[in-house]
Amino acid sequence: MKYKVLGTSDLSVSSICLGTMTFGEQNSKEEAWEQLDYAVENGVNFIDTAEMYSVPGRAETCGSTERIIGEWLKNSGKRNELILSTKVVGPSPGLKYIRQGPNFEREQVMDAVEGSLKNLKVDCVDLYQYHWPERENNRFGIRIYPFEKNEQWENNLLDRALTMNQLIKAGKIRHWGVSNESAWGVMKYLQLCKENNLVPPVSIQNAYGLLNRQFEYAMSEVCQFEGIGLMAYSPLAFGALTGKYLEAQRPAGARLSKYSIFNRFLNPNAMAATKAFQKLAKDHQISLVQMALAFVRQQKFVGTTIIGATKIDQLKENIDSAEILLGTEVLSEIEIIFNQFPDAGL
Repeated sequence: MKYKVLGTSDLSVSSICLGTMTFGEQNSKEEAWEQLDYAVENGVNFIDTAEMYSVPGRAETCGSTERIIGEWLKNSGKRNELILSTKVVGPSPGLKYIRQGPNFEREQVMDAVEGSLKNLKVDCVDLYQYHWPERENNRFGIRIYPFEKNEQWENNLLDRALTMNQLIKAGKIRHWGVSNESAWGVMKYLQLCKENNLVPPVSIQNAYGLLNRQFEYAMSEVCQFEGIGLMAYSPLAFGALTGKYLEAQRPAGARLSKYSIFNRFLNPNAMAATKAFQKLAKDHQISLVQMALAFVRQQKFVGTTIIGATKIDQLKENIDSAEILLGTEVLSEIEIIFNQFPDAGL
């Protein structure tokens, strides 16, 4: 396992981060603990969660992932060996059961932090993130910026940055970051922090992988010149890049079989691209999963790659990908396929 400093922080994170949103939904506490044990034993030192997890979000399971992790941290005694990140929920019509309708007003964020600290059984988290922007942008499965929907939005990013800085001063969090954000949003935060002598965000958690490389269009340049670390999620497109959904297969219990809300990864172009990537991986005698994860990990702007699994053998294959290094021939062939099916799965 290799390690890298995340953005401008002092956090040296493993190249693979354990994503946990299945804990409490597709994975029981016992299965989650097995994953946590295996990941840490094999060099993973970074665990990412969120106050709304598990996913799909439901009132009955809200916070279950944090609670499972908290029990494991208490039982294992490994808190000081690990880097722990979580996220605060922003406005969402479907999540009104969280704080009677979540937003990023300062009092709400303060309440959310206290809830997460209680669930996780810790005094401080290493990285705290805004889960998505309050304005309408970067919505799942949507390529085009919705200009008209934001015409009435008032820029409140200074207050959001002040809130995170207040939490740092209070010792509740060490660093802060954003998620599902745009290049404009990150640059605006950086500008406001510089002008007001505030601690800036150090990371961004956005989707990135073979089926969705939109991050490269603008955000990778921000990472390069502004020192923002990408926590790349959905590197396997919610499992589509395992190949198990090809030929219209829908394995029982698999995420995209159970939850139709993620069907954007199963469109015809995404399946055609996946089939081409699968053949490429086979031609070079590696698994599609390991090729897909290695591709993400090798990008210089990627700080860590978030992997998630429902079965321990999937987790093992994902972690093993940390040892794979793709050569120039494979990378060139990946570009050929990408140009045929650009961003086929959002």
